[in-house]
Amino acid sequence: MIEQLRRGDRAAFALVIERNRRTVYGYLRARLQQSNDADDMLQEVFLRFYLSQARFDSTALIRPWLLGIARNLLREHVRDIKRRKEVAWTELCLELESVLPPDALWSDADDIIRILPECLEELGPSARQAIDLHYRSQHKLADIGRELHRSEGAVKLLMHRARQALKDCLQMRTSRNSPGEGN
Repeated sequence: MIEQLRRGDRAAFALVIERNRRTVYGYLRARLQQSNDADDMLQEVFLRFYLSQARFDSTALIRPWLLGIARNLLREHVRDIKRRKEVAWTELCLELESVLPPDALWSDADDIIRILPECLEELGPSARQAIDLHYRSQHKLADIGRELHRSEGAVKLLMHRARQALKDCLQMRTSRNSPGEGN
């Protein structure tokens, strides 16, 4: 199929989109608050794939490459909207993703959108407040420390433990919600 793509075969490109659209959309939607952003980025993923397919290593798998493009687009998105302070959800997802095993990529947006807020609710009040101040309000650790009456080091440890608790919660709940997908 790679050679067909390189020759500009539209049917092969349409097949790549058909086979991977749901997974890539789910990956993006799980990390974005607005479904319109996920729709736009989905189109951009396949456009970038089409434009860069000449560089594609034919020994690689297409889906991981598409998810890599999506991940890069999310990072660009975070940089672009950081000035507007709208990155809480996406940035938290990307940070959690960096500590999750590679096979923990979620493809079902409904699960992650439902599970992450539940996991956030399970955090203690200080951890929840620290996560909210850091990701939603873009406070620095020192400012969060003043707000919570803790040292900056204590806040750093609190944030680390909160992210770990979120990671554990997400791993437990996603594995419980996806029986038979542990290949």
